[in-house]
Amino acid sequence: MGIIMQIDPSARIAEGAKLGRDVSVGPYCVIGPNVTIADGVRLQSHVHIAGHTTIGARTIVYPFASLGTPPQSMKYRGGETRLTVGADCDIREHVTMNTGTEDDGGLTEVGNNCFLMVGTHVAHDCKVGNNVTFANNVLLAGHVIVGDNVVFGGGAAVRQFTRIGEGAMIVGLSGVRADIVPWGLVQGSLADLIGFNVVGMRRKGVTKPEIMRLRQAYQLLFFGAGGFRERVEQVATEFAQDQRVQAMIEFIRAGKRPLTMAVRRAESGDDA
Repeated sequence: MGIIMQIDPSARIAEGAKLGRDVSVGPYCVIGPNVTIADGVRLQSHVHIAGHTTIGARTIVYPFASLGTPPQSMKYRGGETRLTVGADCDIREHVTMNTGTEDDGGLTEVGNNCFLMVGTHVAHDCKVGNNVTFANNVLLAGHVIVGDNVVFGGGAAVRQFTRIGEGAMIVGLSGVRADIVPWGLVQGSLADLIGFNVVGMRRKGVTKPEIMRLRQAYQLLFFGAGGFRERVEQVATEFAQDQRVQAMIEFIRAGKRPLTMAVRRAESGDDA
């Protein structure tokens, strides 16, 4: 066990837990015997960490978060499955994350520099990338895969086994029922693809010519002539030298479940 900067007397840390250097454990926190907490982590108060759980360096966890409890799955058989949370995450009040199940690798994983606002739930076997933002009360069902730089609006909910591509934006109160292409912008109680997350692309340094090519590929892919599979191959050929378009095509080809399809909407500015 490394050097502990501050442990409140009311905290309960089980024998076997591993705490790094400069860790702060606030009032009434409970840490289980199979928990590993890296250097510089801050547990504010009333934080519950159980199971085979690892918390990355400098992550901050706010009151009443519960991390590493067993999966809410009828298929779970009591195995020693895991939860891993990356470095520099901000985990706000009442966030819940479960460990994985035996049937899907046994791991729930959240990447680095993620911001999980109040009431977010990350279910069993989810794989969340880096720099992902969850607004209040976002719900991920089991086995969801989320790419880097995704943004969820408040109250969004995602169906199990769904893939969400890099840089996608899910508008608040949307119900995601199918895969979302990289940088897609989706909206609706049964969410439709309504354009690209252009604001997000600009923030990540995507150039105007790159954005224009993606828009051209988008129009051809979702609104061109012929069947969808034919349009996928047409876009792959016509934009063979564009890495971002090819990433979108590869994402579509890799899918085993339905894809969120595009609908036309009135022009509304830079987010389309």
